[in-house]
Amino acid sequence: MNPEVQEFATTSYDEGVPRPAHGRDTATAGTGTDTRPPAQRAADSHDLIRVHGARENNLKNVHVEIPKRRLTVFTGVSGSGKSSLVFDTIAAESRRLINETYSAFVQGFMPTLARPEVDVLDGLTTAILVDQQPMGAHARSTVGTATDVGALLRILFSRLAEPYIGTQKAFAFNVASADGSGVLVVNGKKTEKEFSVVGGMCLRCEGLGSVSDIDPAQLLDDSRSLAGGAITVPGWKADGWVVRSFTESGFLDPAKPIREYTEQERYDFLHRDPVKVEVRGINTTYESLLARVRRSFLTKDKETLQPHIRAFVERAVTFSVCPGCDGTRLSETARSAKIEGVSIADACATQISDLAAWVRGLTDPSVASLVTVLAENLDSFVEIGLGYLSLDRSSSSLSGGEAQRTKMVRHLGSALTDVTYVFDEPTVGLHPHDIQRMNELLLRLRDKGNTVLVVEHKPQTILIADHVVDLGPQAGPRGGEVVFEGTVEGLRAGGTLTGRHLDDRASVKPSVRERSGVLEVRGANAHNLRDVDVDLPLGVLTVVTGVAGSGKTSRIHGSVAGRDGVVTVDQSPLKGSRRSNPATCTGMLEPIRKAFARANGVRPALFSPNSEGACPTCKGAGVIYTDLAIMAGVATVCEECEGKRFQASVLRYRLGGRDISEVFAMPVTEAAEFFRRGPARTPAATAVLDRLADVGLGYLGLGQPLTTLSGGERQRLKLAGHMAGTGSVYILDEPTSGLHLADVERLLALLDRLVDAGRSVIVVEHHQAVMAHADWIVDLGPGAGHDGGEVVFEGTPAELVAARSTLTGEHLARYVGA
Repeated sequence: MNPEVQEFATTSYDEGVPRPAHGRDTATAGTGTDTRPPAQRAADSHDLIRVHGARENNLKNVHVEIPKRRLTVFTGVSGSGKSSLVFDTIAAESRRLINETYSAFVQGFMPTLARPEVDVLDGLTTAILVDQQPMGAHARSTVGTATDVGALLRILFSRLAEPYIGTQKAFAFNVASADGSGVLVVNGKKTEKEFSVVGGMCLRCEGLGSVSDIDPAQLLDDSRSLAGGAITVPGWKADGWVVRSFTESGFLDPAKPIREYTEQERYDFLHRDPVKVEVRGINTTYESLLARVRRSFLTKDKETLQPHIRAFVERAVTFSVCPGCDGTRLSETARSAKIEGVSIADACATQISDLAAWVRGLTDPSVASLVTVLAENLDSFVEIGLGYLSLDRSSSSLSGGEAQRTKMVRHLGSALTDVTYVFDEPTVGLHPHDIQRMNELLLRLRDKGNTVLVVEHKPQTILIADHVVDLGPQAGPRGGEVVFEGTVEGLRAGGTLTGRHLDDRASVKPSVRERSGVLEVRGANAHNLRDVDVDLPLGVLTVVTGVAGSGKTSRIHGSVAGRDGVVTVDQSPLKGSRRSNPATCTGMLEPIRKAFARANGVRPALFSPNSEGACPTCKGAGVIYTDLAIMAGVATVCEECEGKRFQASVLRYRLGGRDISEVFAMPVTEAAEFFRRGPARTPAATAVLDRLADVGLGYLGLGQPLTTLSGGERQRLKLAGHMAGTGSVYILDEPTSGLHLADVERLLALLDRLVDAGRSVIVVEHHQAVMAHADWIVDLGPGAGHDGGEVVFEGTPAELVAARSTLTGEHLARYVGA
């Protein structure tokens, strides 16, 4: 017998049980039934996810075995390879294998996903990713529509609301009202029948909650004709199809200046209702200019538009609350049907924690089961620390952490078991008081029989892990190795960077800086704030804290941001598209391009992925993006340039022995040394690179797409850009997001340097090490939503620990060991 087969035979059966001829068990031969006890069945031996030889991104031939139906935490410094192992290897291969189960016809409409760089991946289950990416870009997407809660609430109102106005569609702001007639066929007999589709959409704003007024003067130059480029909308060229639909419609004179149009021509141009026309032998629909602009630009979330398009929209369009529905998005009919005096608009605007209590108070036996399910879903929001939200909250306004926790609500009540859930720092944005609840939810998913993989830095979550995989030892090229694999106790004794810092506890500063003045805030009442008056000290490090939803961001961004000399550095998306990267958004690419051009005697434009040197297939992106409509989009490496972004002819030019694609692949720390000396010396680039290293981003690649950065990385990237500016007050929103325990010390040193240089720093933060290092603390609360919005403490960290009068004070006291 082949030795490998013999080995398999001996390991697949219990000792003492003879292996039957031809590999069949004589006890089950011909019966199809395994009569052995369950513990002896081979099916029960598949309890590991085996990864052998993983080489994706910076991984260095990684071997790891992950136990199934357990909670495994992946940790390590930022850029050590955690995401490459969990998301780009394990989750990516699971998705690829699932796609292969579809029919060949369906696969023809889907992109071909490349197999990750790995030798063996065994024991995979279906992977469900719960990441921090924005939930939706459409202006009609809300917390209610993004979860099952909105649909359940509409069904409840269709059953109980009075007067009765129709099915659940009557309460949906995404469904319009329409009347019509058609032919109904029953048993082969045709019958003319009228029908009515009743939706709850407000027809004035079309379910958006806001109306827009467009300034025609911002859309056109009326001194020109259509053929002469009168339309100034970005991307609408005089010889393009959009403009031809006007010039060849038969309604307008393409050679006449707009200011000379007759009243009828101006009406046809700006306001005419859609009508069928023929343009160059093609049947199409003529739309007025204002209607086409609304459809092309105003149905999308403004924050997701490219910078030049967003600037155009902000210049040409003004938004205001819809007077027809008062911002509720619902028609008057939908708002008229009520349950115990509460309309569905009122319910959606109610804080979720209060809405859960109201739903549980409904005692009609006809909806008892529906009420139970709806209340459980609403309670999940509260358990996950999002009870302060409302169902009508726009999903695009959620932070990365809020978006991830909202996605979790879907899975907490799921009937699926034995699947793999993958989380990306689920504790981002959570107060220490809320982290314990998040931990309990992760354990609940595990106890349902699922495998839970968590990429995390917070010690509180690392400590509950059944299994820990620590990657390192450093970031970028110096990382990509498994430096520890085992239990939490083993991690403590393992001597790795994570193990050494796992039990770190900061101490309260014995003395604090003296303030040089105050920044007054008076009568702050944005969102849940209750006419807050507070004096923020200047010339010191101030930390604003409180549970999630207590009003921290409302107070800072609503009352302080925007003042003269104030620089706000938050986690919002950087101004740029998915083609942007650290080199482009920091201005570093310009001196690099010029250095390449001088060294090779060619034009600088050749060395930009957005200009002449770009690969013609992927247009310099390095990947091909495929939009899968309701499914998550997919990016595949460009086969023409193999992800290098540039034409082959450009890669022949070198600077210091490196081509431009190799420079784009360099991490910040390596690039800083490369441009610091020798033939590649470029002081302008080195200055930017040193600032990036100072804020803890030394592991980032110069060409890494901005869409792959976490909220904390985006914020620190913006901070590096502002450090060369002249702002006197810096506002930072949770700068420790995504930071390893060892990197928090570097961040604190950076904040100290800013303060010692004469700047005032205000940090919105939950990390206890940052609180202990502060000169002054402002704590908001006492709870979230309408239970918050008050200043519950002002003073030094030592005074907060001594008083222990707030949740923050209790947790900080335990952290410093007081």
